Amino acid sequence: MVHKPLLVKRSDQQTTAALKALGEPRRVEILQLLRKGSLAVGEIAARVDVTQQAVSQHLAVLGQAGLVEARREGTRSVYAVRPDGFAPVEEFVRSFWTPRLRALKDDIEGKK
Repeated sequence: MVHKPLLVKRSDQQTTAALKALGEPRRVEILQLLRKGSLAVGEIAARVDVTQQAVSQHLAVLGQAGLVEARREGTRSVYAVRPDGFAPVEEFVRSFWTPRLRALKDDIEGKK
């Protein structure tokens, strides 16, 4: 068996998974609900007007991306936002802004 080196670093994979998960409007809507507090699948489904099965599928994608986590409460799973899961996205966005802000600062201060 030949092993190929990973072409994408693990952190890049996490960033890609998070951005892909955030690319679906219904998932963003679910995250906005969960930002206000933990909810069970049925509670989410009632608020976003989709089936519980569809919500479960969205939550699975968000969970694989590290953006939500579940805990058991009796017979149901309750989901919450995982703030640390957004770190790769923040780092990705910051990589675009930091050089631009540094250039703006230098421009303002008259440095070239």
